[in-house]
Amino acid sequence: MHIVTYPHFTLRYKSQSLTRVDAALRKMIAEMFDLMYEAQGVGLAANQVDLPFRLFIVNMAAEKGDGEELVFINPILSHPKGNEEADEGCLSLPGLYGNVTRAKQIHLQAFNLSGDEFKADLTGLFARVVQHENDHLNGVLFTDRMTTTGKLAVRESLEEFELEQQSLRNMEQVDSDQDIQQRLTEWEQKYCRTTE
Repeated sequence: MHIVTYPHFTLRYKSQSLTRVDAALRKMIAEMFDLMYEAQGVGLAANQVDLPFRLFIVNMAAEKGDGEELVFINPILSHPKGNEEADEGCLSLPGLYGNVTRAKQIHLQAFNLSGDEFKADLTGLFARVVQHENDHLNGVLFTDRMTTTGKLAVRESLEEFELEQQSLRNMEQVDSDQDIQQRLTEWEQKYCRTTE
């Protein structure tokens, strides 16, 4: 498992709701936390590690053994209030930052790793991180939410990411979109489909 970078196919994939959690998935989530800490991030969505699940993790302390490790399964965001502009970055777009307007306050409803539903009204940086990670689950990147001027400012950097990805693909170091789609479908059949 590793953090995929733009323009990897899975980053634009609309994630599917989880219907089961098992030991293997718990192990993957633990590995996601390790990858997030290694990259010095505060949040990481499943599709950033090439998994098609509606799941993301957050630890505002960004350090193992510090802060609280939170797992959000099948999150739903609602009742946005106010607007706030701030700089954002992303582990799938390393070194790239830009100004994004998001809701100041958001209502969250999700399940934790134990299967318990929880609800909360979030504000500040925590609300921003949750909105950023939830966007990932819908195939939306923070650069999509930037102003036209902001998008123009990062266009060159995005093109560099695209060229690097194409180069890796040409050397067959990155799977084809069809291979990735097949793998995602297999994951969905195991974790996102209800058994008849």
